[in-house]
Amino acid sequence: MRKLMPRVGVPMLAVLALAGCGGSSKSTSSPSTTAASAPVAVDAAIAAKVPAAIKSKGTLTVASEAQYAPNEFIAPDGHTIIGMDADLMKALGEVMGLKVKLVNSNFETIIPGLAAGRYDLGASSFTDTKEREKTVDFVDYFQAGISFYAKSSANPGGKTVADICGKTVAVEKGTVEQEEATKQSAKCTKEGKKSVSVLSFPGQNPVNLAIASGRAEVGMADSPVVAYQVKLSKGTFKLVGETYEVAPYGIAIPKKSGMTTPILAALKALIANGTYTKILAKWGIQSGAISEPTVNGAKS
Repeated sequence: MRKLMPRVGVPMLAVLALAGCGGSSKSTSSPSTTAASAPVAVDAAIAAKVPAAIKSKGTLTVASEAQYAPNEFIAPDGHTIIGMDADLMKALGEVMGLKVKLVNSNFETIIPGLAAGRYDLGASSFTDTKEREKTVDFVDYFQAGISFYAKSSANPGGKTVADICGKTVAVEKGTVEQEEATKQSAKCTKEGKKSVSVLSFPGQNPVNLAIASGRAEVGMADSPVVAYQVKLSKGTFKLVGETYEVAPYGIAIPKKSGMTTPILAALKALIANGTYTKILAKWGIQSGAISEPTVNGAKS
């Protein structure tokens, strides 16, 4: 993950923070984004690749931190996880003849939870990195970069990550954005510039509130998330600077679980039959589509 955004007005703050996120709170979304996707047919050949231990359970337990619209967030009912990742995981399960149980989890605990056997898979806008590949395997399914955002009434200035020296930047804890902001802060100091004041939070809602309240000047999150939130804010928020560090999202899979092969095959099937494209189009993020999924395709 990298990870999102807010809006304004005191009454709107609560509503808007929920619109982009979830956690244990309710979330809002446009009616068109909550519609169920059409069922996908089971592929017997791919289903045969599923390990016996998983097949006997019949259900995949998938961890996701539902605070990252449009990738994963909470529906208006206050508990159902919806979004691009949710739809994709359900479709993958259908191809493999499995049900999917999405579990709203803290982002930082998902990969350790996979290693400990608490979850079968992790689908939470994970950026595939060399460091994370030491613990889990990834089937890469999307491309996203890092974007910056701010209140429309603010003028933080700058276009690139090198321009955040001396600024207060809000990020979610445990994300690539936190790593990038912290790394840039060290560079700023080395160059004789003011360091970056990095505000990290254990969820995306407080990141959103930090931007909306003016506590932070700039927010950093994944490009599809920033674009989606700016659109929903109807002028309250704006994109600033340039998107950079485009990298793959990956479905996190415990090593030696035997699930990498069937997940990869199922994803290829969804791309071939058009379901993958329909899911991305439903959430307005077709620009991040890939044509050929890979395993452990981290760039760094």
